[in-house]
Parts: sequence; C-alpha cells; structure tokens
Amino acid sequence: MFAIGSSLREARVRQGLELVDAEAATKIRAKYLRALEDERFELLPSQAYVKGFVRTYADYLGLDGQLYVDEFNSRFASGDDDAPALARPGRPRGRAGPEVESTVVLVALAGIAAVTALVVVAWKWGGGSPAERPTLVAPPPASQANRPPSADAWLSLRLRAVRGDSWVRVRRRSRDGNQLFQGVLRRGEARTFTGPRLHLLLGSPGNLEARLNGKPVRLKDGRVLVTRRGVRREG
Repeated sequence: MFAIGSSLREARVRQGLELVDAEAATKIRAKYLRALEDERFELLPSQAYVKGFVRTYADYLGLDGQLYVDEFNSRFASGDDDAPALARPGRPRGRAGPEVESTVVLVALAGIAAVTALVVVAWKWGGGSPAERPTLVAPPPASQANRPPSADAWLSLRLRAVRGDSWVRVRRRSRDGNQLFQGVLRRGEARTFTGPRLHLLLGSPGNLEARLNGKPVRLKDGRVLVTRRGVRREG
C-alpha cells in the first residue's frame, strides 16, 4: 500500500515539472491533476475518469500506470465504473413488511435521483459555459497503458548504474534547458527522465544501462543528445 497522490506529486517535482507542463503533455486539465495529487477523487466525474487519468498521469511521469490503477481499485473503487467517484452502494437489508418495503423503494428512487444529480453536477463542474466543462474522453485503451500519453512528443529514458558509479547531468531539450538531475548514480541506483529531448553530460557511461522508451540503447561518452530516434554525441 502506498499514497497515490503524494507519490505522483513527488515524481513530478523531482523531474522539475509544473502542473501546466503535465497538462500540456497529458491533455488532462491541471485542476484534475491537482485533485489526483491531493487524492480528492470525488472531484472527478466518475471512477472511469479517475482510473484513466491516474494511469495516464503515472505513465507520463515514468511510473507504472497499472500499479497505480490497481492501488486505486484496492483502496477506493466501488466496483461500478459508471457511478460518481467513490460512490458506495448501500448494504442490503433483510425483508420487512409492505410498509417498510414501500419506504425502501422510495428511498432507493431518491438515491437514484441524487446520483443522477451528482453526475450532472460533475459534468458541469469547472465553469458555467460549455468551454469550461470537462471534455469527456474515454480512458486510454490497454494497448496504450505502457507508453507516455504524448508518444509523438515525449520520450522516457531510464538510467541504471549496473557496473559501478557514474556521474550524470540531465537537462530537458538542450544543454541550456531545465536541469532535471546532476550528481552521481551509485551502483544499483536507477532514475527515469522524460521530455521531448534530453541533453546528457556523462562520466563513465560504460557503467550505465540505458533504456529509451523501454528499449536498450548504448550511451556515448561526453555530451549526448537523446531524441525518440536514438542517441547521438554532441560536440
């Protein structure tokens, strides 16, 4: 068991990302991403949204999206993906007399009306005009579960020190871009970095095992630029 929201926030902050960066890449509105980080799942329209957004956001941050969905299912899911987030069905009661049964039916009808009202409110939440309402997008299919949501623009690079320590500096986009990490990867330590391009300055690259979008790649000594097409040395 782990904290879904805080681990998502820590992964984002560790990579130097702002919520607006994640919003642009995942196409999920920043207020929903913040709700995920705060574990305020009731602010999303339904559990289907929560699961789809959790998977997409975790994959974007280089985490295991399915692991986060499984954690949500084990702790929060009610078993009805069409119900509002975290809605729990009432416990069945024993059979009672006709008057009690009539009361139960009325209460059940009232409950259905309340759930319908909540769904309508969830649809309209976020603003009064249609442009402000959340766009209803189906959760990503299973075939996309293990790749970043913006596959055409972003890459994921995993570095692991397997043969010894290695000094590493990683910047996003170029040698003057936002610095994601600078320091020594100790033997056995691993880190994952994401971005449209990554600029690396490496010491002892032979000690590192690198995987670009899950596929092994060979690193070069000195300054290296990593794109979705591969790795090349820079002057």
